[in-house]
Amino acid sequence: MPVLRSIRDRFAGERPLEGVKVAACLHVTAETANLMLALVAGGAQAALCSANPLTVQDEVAAALVGQGVPVQARRGEDADTYARHVGALADWGPDITLDDGADLLMLLHRWERPVRGGAEETTTGLLRLRRLEHEGKLTCPVIAVNESRTERTFNDRYGTGQSALDGILRATNLLLAGRSLVLVGYGATGKGIAQRARGAGAGIIVCEVDPLRALEARMDGLEVMPALDAAERGDLFVTVTGSRAVLSREHLQRMKDGAVLANAGHFDVEIDLPALRELAGGRVREVLPLVEQYELDDGRRLNLLAQGRVVNLAAGEGHPAAVMDMSFANLALAVEHLVENGDELERRVLDVPQAIDEEIARLKLESLDVKIDELTPDQLEYLGSWGAP
Repeated sequence: MPVLRSIRDRFAGERPLEGVKVAACLHVTAETANLMLALVAGGAQAALCSANPLTVQDEVAAALVGQGVPVQARRGEDADTYARHVGALADWGPDITLDDGADLLMLLHRWERPVRGGAEETTTGLLRLRRLEHEGKLTCPVIAVNESRTERTFNDRYGTGQSALDGILRATNLLLAGRSLVLVGYGATGKGIAQRARGAGAGIIVCEVDPLRALEARMDGLEVMPALDAAERGDLFVTVTGSRAVLSREHLQRMKDGAVLANAGHFDVEIDLPALRELAGGRVREVLPLVEQYELDDGRRLNLLAQGRVVNLAAGEGHPAAVMDMSFANLALAVEHLVENGDELERRVLDVPQAIDEEIARLKLESLDVKIDELTPDQLEYLGSWGAP
């Protein structure tokens, strides 16, 4: 993670976060550990809890605790334990929060605890926070890290695009070639999954509610149709929308025997799990360590991966470190931006400053030993002029 390492080195010399309490509700992985240590190098007091019980790497949590970073997380913890861990970080009284799903910052708002600012790195979390802003209840500035150019392009398209399929293949050992993959959602992440699955020989069917994304999928050479029509054709279903019950009871009732269901969105709500359990009437068995097979009344079997949780982390190892390098560089520099400018920022969801995006891209290119051109003074003057060419 060379970009984050260079930021950590600068932080260690400048100490821009001296005395600031930073609480992070993120996936507890080795990559996250590097972020926490970068914040500590900058002078912050940092603490961590998990954004997903199935993604906790217990050895990483132990290693961080050994280096003085408190961690509230345990792999496979139940919902009550998870809530208690998030509550412990909120009760700690952080100045700045880092979220993957907004659970921590939302809890602080429910408790009416003051916070100087936050940063959010998921679409789902930003939806929740923008709803809070729309209601006039957001009490601090929030940096929308998920929407920076370096985050969206590399994390969503290249990171989840690769790691979601990696998780599916680890859990099932399916051959993608010749199968029909129904992709519910064609945002940046959906595009990445489609690109890689298509390269592996799968036929891609896209289901969308956004007409522009649907048109883009069609122009990319993919089939586009309503999800109810696609339900009858799919061998593998992958949801990546950030919304609820995009595969509902009606879809489940139309699926083929043996269909595989996976969710690559943040929360386990995109597949209607209560409906699936009801249709199976208790006829559920674990056929592989991360595959639950539900037998429906008519004898059809549907295979659910990783309990419907985010498949790239619950069944795989998540994004490669080279991708998280830029994601966590965004978070580290967002914290610095909030510390330096928080009192002057509006209490709403804010874009990542362009200077941060460009600095991260510059550092990444430098680490890859890639050089690019620069505009000449004449070109700069021309591009900034309203005059005739």
